[in-house]
Amino acid sequence: MRIVLDTNVLISAIFFSGPPYKILKAWKEKHIQFIIPAEIFDEYVRVAENLSRQHAEIDISEILNLIAMHSEIVQPVVMKTQVC
Repeated sequence: MRIVLDTNVLISAIFFSGPPYKILKAWKEKHIQFIIPAEIFDEYVRVAENLSRQHAEIDISEILNLIAMHSEIVQPVVMKTQVC
């Protein structure tokens, strides 16, 4: 299964636990694949770096590097007309 992971879900999975962690674990075990637009990955980095200042015990750069290396980074298609 290929999914786009919301930033809040990813951050919750990394810094906390619970149901969002199960998504990260499924990705780690190759049950799902992340599809990430570059703009969303930039948001992952920005939000994660802000939180990592409060949780110094978590090496966020290593996790983000793994996600970047093992996910499909895509360029979103620009729509000619607004969809919603």
